[in-house]
Amino acid sequence: MNTKRILIVGGVAAGASAAARARRLSETAEIILIERGPDVSFANCGLPYFIGGEIKHRDALAVQTPQTLKAMLALDVRTSAEATAIDRTGKRVQVRSLASGTEEWLTYDKLILAPGALPLRPALPGIDDPRIFTLRSLQDMDRIKAAAATAQRVAVIGAGFIGLEMAEQFVRLGRQVTLIEMLDQILPPLDRSMTLLMEDELRRHNVELILGDGIASFSSEPDLACHLKSGRTVSADLAVLSIGVRPDTALARAAGLELGPRGHIRVNEFMQTSDPDIYAAGDAVVIKDLVSGEPIAVPLGGPANRQGRLAADHMFRPDKVQPYSGALGTAIVRAFDVTAGLTGWSGKRLHAAQRPYRTVTLNDNHHASYYPGAKPMLLKLLWEPETGRVLGAQATGFLGVDKRLDVMATAIMGGLTIDDLAQLELAYAPPFGSAKDIVNLAGFTACNTRDGLITPVDTIPDDPAVQVVDTRPAPLVKAHPLTQVRSVNIPLTTLRQRLGELDPARPVVTVCAFGKTAYFAARILAQNGFQVSTLTGGIRAHFDPRTPARLPTP
Repeated sequence: MNTKRILIVGGVAAGASAAARARRLSETAEIILIERGPDVSFANCGLPYFIGGEIKHRDALAVQTPQTLKAMLALDVRTSAEATAIDRTGKRVQVRSLASGTEEWLTYDKLILAPGALPLRPALPGIDDPRIFTLRSLQDMDRIKAAAATAQRVAVIGAGFIGLEMAEQFVRLGRQVTLIEMLDQILPPLDRSMTLLMEDELRRHNVELILGDGIASFSSEPDLACHLKSGRTVSADLAVLSIGVRPDTALARAAGLELGPRGHIRVNEFMQTSDPDIYAAGDAVVIKDLVSGEPIAVPLGGPANRQGRLAADHMFRPDKVQPYSGALGTAIVRAFDVTAGLTGWSGKRLHAAQRPYRTVTLNDNHHASYYPGAKPMLLKLLWEPETGRVLGAQATGFLGVDKRLDVMATAIMGGLTIDDLAQLELAYAPPFGSAKDIVNLAGFTACNTRDGLITPVDTIPDDPAVQVVDTRPAPLVKAHPLTQVRSVNIPLTTLRQRLGELDPARPVVTVCAFGKTAYFAARILAQNGFQVSTLTGGIRAHFDPRTPARLPTP
């Protein structure tokens, strides 16, 4: 352990984790942490929940202060101090005090850069209106909370994870919320069909959704006017931009460190930059995608913490450190009673990359259906056809979504296949799950697909030659008719007796509410000589009830 002075630029997740790990590995190292803001370590993922009042006390978000870090870890923490230049030859960093303006050079043996990312704030007309906010720090949070106290109408621009959290919390405060998204769906990382339940939940709580329409400009008249690209105008008392982030890497660029195509710092599997004495971690770096091995930026707190820890480990015990395996981008969000999330690659991302994949979507309850309180859940599994390796998963529902996503993330990291999912032994008791968990069912269905026992489809072909067979019981069809496509109702229990009503020379698509009954029907038809496929996940997974004339894009 010959490193004597470690300089860390940036706190919060990556920087603070690196500092804490470094101290646990060396009591003799001098560790200096420089943070541009006033807060060195805070729970930035909790900021929306303080604005909405779910988190009652602001102090709960301040994970550590300079005083606690000094007392616990003997760190030299300098807040409101900005690193302005790196002299790589002299191994020193220029630091300017934001309070006094004085500058000094601090030498280092090892340097860790954890500058994070900045919210996107595009150069649109009117963007400097003080009623337009972004959320990245405790100070941003305080400003939004103060403005929301007197606002009645709020525009949230961007329906990603932060945008949904903000929309939910403003509704919690009793505000009228308009959520604006440039794409034709909320939660752009997910496949469209996996977002419908949450869209319905937002509308049920009176959130106005404007999809497929981006922000063009702002003006004051005297209300804040949000002008959209379609020509529509949304009036608000305040607006929150949640349209993404960009890496804060000006310091690294000026120092001549190698950057990726979008400005992120390139690092190796031990978080070293192109200068081996300078490490980088967190939102500002480009790392390896665990599924593909390709470079990717993942601005999430979990990966940032692990990267900071790994950087410190490699400084002090390089021979004992496992290389960074990569990131999956596992993420989850709640909007009122509905939860949605993903891990690994989505269908549209795989399609765009022209990477072969297969997929199944299925419905089930989050625990045994006969036990009180069972809630429905939708799970989508994507896998590699040649090997069966799991590539990604998405889930949405009311309870238990996090548990299934965690299992799927572990499966991807462990290189598990669809056969492994079918064999997983998961915790089961009626209040917690089912004897055949939805994860197992996804494995079963995927194996059936691979083995030719089922041919799943995500959409019903717009072809009059296709016979659509609705296998639900007649009373259910009468109560909830399938009006989107022309179909014939042949309940599963009568199918064997009514095979003569179908033309064996024409293809058949079986449908039901959730997919299971349609699969049973497809097996009957296939063994009677029909060319048959099944709408994977059932009607509930693919038909948007608000737009009965069309199917969503898979």
